[in-house]
Amino acid sequence: MLFEDLNLAPELTRAVAEQGYTAPTPIQAQAIPAVMRGDDVMAAAQTGTGKTAGFTLPLLHRLLQGDRASNNAVRALVLTPTRELAAQVHDNVVSYSQYVALKSTVVFGGVKINPQMMRLRGGADILVATPGRLLDLYNQRAINFNSLEVLVLDEADRMLDMGFIHDIKRILKLLPRKRQNLLFSATFSTEIRQLAKGLVKNPLEIDVSPRNTATQTVQQKLHPVDKAQKTALLSHLIHENGWYQALVFSRTKHGANRLVKQLGASRIHAAAIHGNKSQNQRTKALADFKTGKVQILVATDIAARGIDIDQLPQVVNFDLPNVPEDYVHRIGRTGRAGSRGQAVSLVSADEIKQLRDIERLIKNPIIREEIEGFEPEHLLPASGAQGDRGRPRGTDNRVRNGSQRRRSGSGSQAGAANSRRSKQNDRGFAR
Repeated sequence: MLFEDLNLAPELTRAVAEQGYTAPTPIQAQAIPAVMRGDDVMAAAQTGTGKTAGFTLPLLHRLLQGDRASNNAVRALVLTPTRELAAQVHDNVVSYSQYVALKSTVVFGGVKINPQMMRLRGGADILVATPGRLLDLYNQRAINFNSLEVLVLDEADRMLDMGFIHDIKRILKLLPRKRQNLLFSATFSTEIRQLAKGLVKNPLEIDVSPRNTATQTVQQKLHPVDKAQKTALLSHLIHENGWYQALVFSRTKHGANRLVKQLGASRIHAAAIHGNKSQNQRTKALADFKTGKVQILVATDIAARGIDIDQLPQVVNFDLPNVPEDYVHRIGRTGRAGSRGQAVSLVSADEIKQLRDIERLIKNPIIREEIEGFEPEHLLPASGAQGDRGRPRGTDNRVRNGSQRRRSGSGSQAGAANSRRSKQNDRGFAR
């Protein structure tokens, strides 16, 4: 199937072709005809599957057929959980609408509200917004929804995780009852289905990213390491492997800031992106990362939503996430559009529970590879999605289950490491 087969307006097909795309992805092939028909849609699609074009293209096609937006009015509303994602979605809208006479704008917090109010005076055929700023604008009478035709909830699962459920419910009460509803989420969790009950009507369900699966184009491995040695190991890997661009995930904002300073001391140009950074700081860090001015971008899970980088070669889990599904979301930022990527996790003994949960979720073991000079004092359990049932707790996984060990030092160093490993076998995992 080609984009020409979807019967989109010629102006849209032309814009898509100029972006270098000829064939739709599975989510696009299923969602575009349904949205064009006016169906309500519930779609499970992870980042990197082309979901944004899956709703922006048919949305633009539908809006071409009606009257243009009047002053302060909005015809289609796209709600996103983060500023970065809002900006990314709007960039897509602008790219695909370059040959049609439709107006779009984006609003989010962290920047002055007055310029956004001014842009809304002329109305918007498509408005991309974060929930909090949208309610602020409504309360200041800068926007009305009397002409709203379509509502899109993008990354609905993350909106719930971030506590936007009350804002979403307030927004829904402001909208006309008669409208088309599109809900996009990484999974069809119980919470998402509960939200959908009060939103979509007889929806077409599309699931092109089955829950709990990791992309096949991403090579996954982990390096066992003591917690105190994680930063040193990360610096070693960056220098040793010549990583010119890597997205590194930290569990906390404070941890992200600390890591950036520590990498800077090793002459590695890094920047942090998280909720405590201003919008200008976040925008600059992301732009510098994309252009190569920043080598390493350290992000928290929430801030990383909306980071869309083609051909990103490397994702690093400096800390394992507490929610195992977030591991799949993280590594899905590399290996996109058919390209190959690598996801590396630095795992210490205090993260064993998170590791077990992740391997159980993805139903595959993650290859262990020790780096010489960074061998951990505390051992990790053997790889395997089923855990270590039926296996003595003292067994050293480094010589079992296909685990590997990278050697880069002298023979004397290797001998010392072997001696240390022998002692570790006696201590076992219970230490």
